[in-house]
Amino acid sequence: MSAICCLVAVGSDTGGSIRQPAAFCGVVGLKPTYGRVSRHGLIAFASSFDQIGPISHSVEDSALVLEVMAGNDSFDTTSSKVAVENYSGFEEPKPLKIGYIEECITNSALDPEIKSTTESLINSLRSQGHSVEPVHIEELKYLVPAYYVITTAEASSNLSRYDGIHYGYRSAESEDIDSTYRYSRTDGFGPEVKRRIMLGTFVLSAGYYDAYYAKAQKVRRIIKNRTEELFKEYDLLLSPTSPAPAFPIGSNTDDPIKMYLEDIFTVHANLVGAPAISLPVSTHPESGLPIGIQFMAKRFDEKLLLNFSHNLMQSEALKK
Repeated sequence: MSAICCLVAVGSDTGGSIRQPAAFCGVVGLKPTYGRVSRHGLIAFASSFDQIGPISHSVEDSALVLEVMAGNDSFDTTSSKVAVENYSGFEEPKPLKIGYIEECITNSALDPEIKSTTESLINSLRSQGHSVEPVHIEELKYLVPAYYVITTAEASSNLSRYDGIHYGYRSAESEDIDSTYRYSRTDGFGPEVKRRIMLGTFVLSAGYYDAYYAKAQKVRRIIKNRTEELFKEYDLLLSPTSPAPAFPIGSNTDDPIKMYLEDIFTVHANLVGAPAISLPVSTHPESGLPIGIQFMAKRFDEKLLLNFSHNLMQSEALKK
């Protein structure tokens, strides 16, 4: 559980880096719409995915912080000029139409207790007057591959500036320009960053660009179109935040693919640029670790997302 060391933290979410830690720690994690918050000052990883947002103990705190953070910034051309709403002005709950992504609930990687918690929450939402129906996103299995192809490509470009000359660490072993580049990047980047730079460089190379990067962008467009179709019918989309609870302290895995697949439910919002929030709704009966559930809304609909989340967290069903 959280150490309660501060009221609010600010994080950057490229594929779930706000929502997954929030789910693991039993706190609220909000990823705003892409462009809702300026990224000026953020070290870019994947520029078309990165978004800054709050991690807090309550939906109220997240709403207040977002009101301050959101808005257009002349230093960030990707920041939106859409008006900032009164996110903390919560209103009385009203029935919403919510779609739960069935491919997430039936996914073989989903922890049984998280599945049970999600199903219980669905029943609770129905008892509160919401319409909750299954929706299908058959492209779910392509989310993680498309995400990692595009993000690693953008990362390989963004991180090229950290060469020991323009930015970043410079190796003491540097003797000339070639060794400065080689040793500074070898020493300055960790294994996972190097892996992503190499993968990104590979998918952008002349012989593989069309086979990987261009195709991943087409998949992204298909998923975006499908998601926008769903939001014409549903107010919110529901899924677990993570397929498993927090990892044991000190645990480690040498399989990067296994770790990448932990993002299977969170990368969706980043691929389409939609806002999403992780709420602590229960605890795992075996480990006692928190379980987070994710809700996603259409672009720039943070007002509805936060109002619903506030009312849900205040409901008697979650207080029991």
